[in-house]
Amino acid sequence: MANLERRTFSVSFTLWFLFAMVAFVLVSRSAPADAQTKIRVGRTIAGSGFHLPSYVAEDKGMFKEHGFTAEFIAAEGGPLVRAGIAKEIDYVPIPGGGSIAMLRGAPLIFVVGQSLISQWAITTTPDIKTVEDLKGKTIGLGRPGSADYEEATITLGRFFKMELGKDYKVISFAGETDRIAGLIGGSIQGAILSFGHAAKAEYEGMKILVKTGDYLPRLGGTFFVHRDRIKEKRDEVKRFIKAIAKAEDYIKANKKGTIDVIQKWFTIKEVRVAEAVYKQVQNAFGPEIPHDLLDLLFKSRMTPEAGWPAGKPAPDIEQFVARELLNEVLKEMGRKPSK
Repeated sequence: MANLERRTFSVSFTLWFLFAMVAFVLVSRSAPADAQTKIRVGRTIAGSGFHLPSYVAEDKGMFKEHGFTAEFIAAEGGPLVRAGIAKEIDYVPIPGGGSIAMLRGAPLIFVVGQSLISQWAITTTPDIKTVEDLKGKTIGLGRPGSADYEEATITLGRFFKMELGKDYKVISFAGETDRIAGLIGGSIQGAILSFGHAAKAEYEGMKILVKTGDYLPRLGGTFFVHRDRIKEKRDEVKRFIKAIAKAEDYIKANKKGTIDVIQKWFTIKEVRVAEAVYKQVQNAFGPEIPHDLLDLLFKSRMTPEAGWPAGKPAPDIEQFVARELLNEVLKEMGRKPSK
């Protein structure tokens, strides 16, 4: 009798164990393949309005929803691009430096857009009433070749006939907060600032004189990856695109939640300052990478000043966008494919 009971227990345990294993396999197969994929996402040292969708994706759960644990790595644009080439950062939102690297043969490719407008503003001390008042004055910009430097000098030169060195002087500041301090302290009379920092400067009594986006359409914060990542982790890249696209939808529809994110990432304490930033960027984002804006991006880099040989024909710039993959994701989300 005891032997029979032991055999019965053994059979029952075996059946229970087999049932548990089958259940485990079924649950494993139904879960995402990379349930908690760790990714490294680039960001600038100070918060950038161009990168707001990535901040929202982190804080409002879009990354988590699509199976990501994101580690943000802060650095200046140049180091971020080099880290992307070296595969030290997986997703890098620096289209200016990225496009230059692509033209020089770096194995990089754009996968999803963020900002579709320029978010730079020439901000001045309150005594400056017009652009002409900047003649003989000093303006704080980033390093030569950086996006903000180009935005300011091109806008002032092309549309206001203000020539660098002749009509105004420049001091280079790596950080936008340093430029605000320079304005307040009086060492400079103007500075190029992204919308978030321009709003903070305005709160301190400064004046937003010119928004470069009124003159120059621009891609901002467009993410690129190393080409190997699409070959090796195509599904992961698709999920990343979806997370950014959903974050951009969130920004358009959720004012309060987005303002919370702006306050956190831009270290803005005053709600009305964050509201001013939100008003400027609410409809500024989209996952598409429009060909016309892409064309302007690359044309601005294919100049002798940027190292492009005079007379060298322009390449087919669509080779620098994972257009098929991006459109595949957009169709899955019920959106129109980008052309």
